[in-house]
Amino acid sequence: MSAKIIQRNTKRMKKVKVDSVTIDIIESALRSARYEMDTVLFRTAMSPGIREQHDEFPMIANLEGKMVVGQFGSFINSFIEGYDGTIEEGDIFMTSDPYSVNGAVSHANDWLLLMPVYKGGRLIAWSAMFGHMTDIGGKVPGSLPTDARQIYEEGICVPPIKIYKGGQLQEDVLKVILHNCRLPMWNLSDFNAIVAALKTAGIRCVELSTRFGDDVFYSAMDAMLERNKRAMRELILRTVPEKKQYFEDYVCDDGMGMGPYKIACTMWREGEKCIFDFAGTDPQSVGAINFLLNDEMFKMFAGVYMIMVFDPQILFNDGFYDLMDVRIPAGTLLKPLKPAALSCRTHALGRIFDILGGLLGQGNPAFMCAAGFSDSPHIMYSGYRSTGEWYQLFQIGFGGIPGKPFGDGPDGHSLWPSFTNVPNEFLESYFPLRIETYETIADSGGPGKNRGGNALRVGYRFLEPGEISIHDDRWLTYPWGVNGGLPGTRSRKLLTRADGSEEQIPAKCDRIKVEAGDLLYFDTWGGGGCGDPLEREPERVAFDVDAGLVTVDGARRYGVVVGLDAVVDLAATTALRAKMAKERGAVKLFDRGFESIDELKGRCLAETALPAPRQPKFNRRGKAA
Repeated sequence: MSAKIIQRNTKRMKKVKVDSVTIDIIESALRSARYEMDTVLFRTAMSPGIREQHDEFPMIANLEGKMVVGQFGSFINSFIEGYDGTIEEGDIFMTSDPYSVNGAVSHANDWLLLMPVYKGGRLIAWSAMFGHMTDIGGKVPGSLPTDARQIYEEGICVPPIKIYKGGQLQEDVLKVILHNCRLPMWNLSDFNAIVAALKTAGIRCVELSTRFGDDVFYSAMDAMLERNKRAMRELILRTVPEKKQYFEDYVCDDGMGMGPYKIACTMWREGEKCIFDFAGTDPQSVGAINFLLNDEMFKMFAGVYMIMVFDPQILFNDGFYDLMDVRIPAGTLLKPLKPAALSCRTHALGRIFDILGGLLGQGNPAFMCAAGFSDSPHIMYSGYRSTGEWYQLFQIGFGGIPGKPFGDGPDGHSLWPSFTNVPNEFLESYFPLRIETYETIADSGGPGKNRGGNALRVGYRFLEPGEISIHDDRWLTYPWGVNGGLPGTRSRKLLTRADGSEEQIPAKCDRIKVEAGDLLYFDTWGGGGCGDPLEREPERVAFDVDAGLVTVDGARRYGVVVGLDAVVDLAATTALRAKMAKERGAVKLFDRGFESIDELKGRCLAETALPAPRQPKFNRRGKAA
């Protein structure tokens, strides 16, 4: 069943002709309203994940639920289809259950709120936003248990409900939800901040509709969607070949000793429609790395990726969705069946962007990007201070962004373009730790004509006893290079105890006990290189050496000979490059850093000081056994 929309004003909206200047004014105003939603949230939320790192995603949609401005694409249709009830003026809906909304949110830490925007008793638009809550209960602080086997172990999971009815907050319902969280005050503050952001967007939509008229407001939004569709149609026809392109990549492990897990996708064009088929992806995991990938969300990922690579002038929205067909087999890692655990889906989520890079560039290698989006690493640190006060940190780490056809990848940068780092001063003020190291790792970005971004190293000195959890990937497989570019380095986590002993700890782990004085080096991965490193201008390599991004020895991977003063020896460089080109032969379209998974596993312990994961064994129902 689907929701029933109740309106007092039942007069239908009419499509009218709107001049381009008016469309541009309304578009600009809606974009400003979308950023105003962010501002309201950041100034009123409490959790550092939202307030400081901006782990939230706003949206304004038309009355049919199609996103006009925002980040993650519209999930309103999935919500309406999954909600059995009425939609009325003054309502605000809430859910954190991925299975109830077909993956509109992909794990229960994300609280999604949606608000229908009414004017004169008529639905004219929607505002929506979801944000990652630091804690929602469950087995471990942070609510992202690596060893969860069902979603019920991961914390409170809220089905689609009316959290506001006719403008009235359902306080008893909210109290029950907050009672199941370790940080109810943070969650309450973040919840209220999201509500305020939704209401801000609603006010702006009503103002615009009042200024221009309901029919013009509706028609302008429709024109914005149609303009995007026309642009994307041309982009697809130009860049997506009719011949099938195949690519696969891997999530290194599930945190329970098994892996890697394959994500496979085939892409081709039929007429003006782009097809993505994930047949060949491994069955769902018994652990929590499953990613319930919403079809509409993937279309947005693919569209944004294409726009940023091929034509950044296009304003993305939901207008082009009819031009894509996404096929994801049920029971796989990307379409798990309930009650599969989902809390650690961030690894597969990040890997989707590397898959897109491997697919979209094959038909047009000049536009191909390397790997390096790869993951969104987390660290959690919690316990009781000596004063008896509970503390709990959730922080997102940054890795190296891949090299691109038009430039180097940023060093130590977020996967998501709107995310920011948590200032070290903030961390040291609010949590019992000290940041002793915060730097990019020289030579960790893959060499290429355009260098992959360097990895980030953060040294956390813990000042109180507690427990840490770590969620990361790319510790086994490398972020691959393209068009002759070389892979970036892998991630690594080293814990140095106060007594001087050292241990390399897994990329996915929970309940690691730490004592005052212990030091964790949290190293992320480097981005893959793009293009032949022997074609990188020697002066650019010398600049990187002078900046500390590449070492003198690392410069030789580009065939460049420099001294400690970062001055290039041109004669030695010419000779070295000729020798390297002769020994290497033809450049590779992809360089994964290994020939086969079995060969990579054989090198694992020597290279990483961690045992290789076991190959998953799938039972008759297709789940990892």
